[in-house]
Amino acid sequence: MVISKSEYMMFLKHPAWIWLKKHDKSKLPEPDANLQAIFDAGNLFESYAEKLFPDAVRIGFNNYNEYLSLPKRTEEVLKKGAKVILQGRFEVDGITCIIDVLKIVGDGVFDLYEIKGSTSAKVEHEHDLAFQTVVLEDSGLKIRNISVIHINSEYKRDGDIVIEDLTSTTDITDKVRSRIDATRENIKEAHKVIDSSKMPDPSPRYIGMSGLTEWMHIYYALKGESETYSIYNLQSPRPKIIGELEDLGITLLSEIPDDIKLTEKQQRQVDAVKEDKRTIDKKKIANFLDGFEYPLYFFDYETLSDVVPPFDGIRPYQQVPFQYSLHIQKKPGDELKHKEYLHTKNTHPGSDVIKHLKKDIGKKGSIIVWYESFEKSCNTALGEMFPDEKDFMASVNDRIVDLMIPFSKGWFVDKDFFGSASIKKVLPALIPALSHKDLSISDGGTAQRIWMDTILRGHNKKDKKKLMDDLLEYCKLDTLAMVEILNFLWELEGKKAATVKIDEKVFVQDKLL
Repeated sequence: MVISKSEYMMFLKHPAWIWLKKHDKSKLPEPDANLQAIFDAGNLFESYAEKLFPDAVRIGFNNYNEYLSLPKRTEEVLKKGAKVILQGRFEVDGITCIIDVLKIVGDGVFDLYEIKGSTSAKVEHEHDLAFQTVVLEDSGLKIRNISVIHINSEYKRDGDIVIEDLTSTTDITDKVRSRIDATRENIKEAHKVIDSSKMPDPSPRYIGMSGLTEWMHIYYALKGESETYSIYNLQSPRPKIIGELEDLGITLLSEIPDDIKLTEKQQRQVDAVKEDKRTIDKKKIANFLDGFEYPLYFFDYETLSDVVPPFDGIRPYQQVPFQYSLHIQKKPGDELKHKEYLHTKNTHPGSDVIKHLKKDIGKKGSIIVWYESFEKSCNTALGEMFPDEKDFMASVNDRIVDLMIPFSKGWFVDKDFFGSASIKKVLPALIPALSHKDLSISDGGTAQRIWMDTILRGHNKKDKKKLMDDLLEYCKLDTLAMVEILNFLWELEGKKAATVKIDEKVFVQDKLL
């Protein structure tokens, strides 16, 4: 069987991955909408980067028959004297690749470029290009220089996109050359894997190339179940520790011996599972809560982020708020008020976000967020984009308090946080009545994708109103979640929790009344 470049990268992530691709593809999940959005962003950048080669001949394919004929068509284009080709395909000795850019620099001598929507050349790009180099040189071509064309993270849009400024090119010839011998050995091993009738051991201990998160979805599908407190749910596990535990016959977190070296967060997680009770440092939490100043503003942004900046003043992948939710409590025990803003025009949202925020947020009181570096960076960026508002955005940052701190610092630990301080883990453990799972939009990545598809790209016209309502509901739940988590912490000190009237329902602590 022929191994493609993408399949070779699967092999490097896990040998069982390429075996499944060749023998039992149904076990591999289809890309979800959010992953597809990442692919689309890469394709968008590629379409811009290709303009660096205005005289290039683009070959490519639109269907399977055209894919099969691509090597022959590539050869014909080269014979006709094309100086640069895009999306050509080469196949030799059971390996094949589609190149992004191949530029002739002499008689049979070429420069090879790979276009990547990242902000730098990465280690995985070295493996990718080493595989391509083996294919090309075994096909009789001589490769001189090998480079990655990637995003220039310092680029800031000002009018029309300037391709030369949007892109950066990094030569990684020496790094790729140093991997050629290992790549040839890996290709031999990959062929042995796919030629076998038996799938390699799918254990996560054999994961490579930072592919653990992706592989775990496949692994659990293969097992048919997911043990909630298994060693594979250890917070940020390294393949080495997984292998060490498997060799000891350990399958559950509760079975991990005390002499196994874990990170601080992992140890807290394991201890919580073993003790089967919450660990709460009431003194530190009380000191933290003493720093809150009324009125309280529970605040959360949703943001756009694109590889090619959609508006002036924005950098690639910069997070720019298009929406916020704000729950306000003027004094202890008061009923909450809710304010919100959602930008629904295909214009830079920053100015309108600031304008509404200035009306909704008072000049004093704690502004409560979850993971402060995100909101603070958004505010700083808005201040840079709109210099007249820089002082206001700085004043907002000066008042921010991060509600994640008691959880990220380990002052409050629960086994069902799974070693994480993410609000998506903390909320269901503390406030089961509130859940993102019941919403049409349940995570920030989906919120971002839906807003960009609907507002920036003009899709979903028939469903626009519902989707905008869904966005409002999602963002509202994030700030309501902070209210209820803070209430939970107040209750530890015997203080009265606030009540919240939302959609004719009243939430108090973890009970839905």
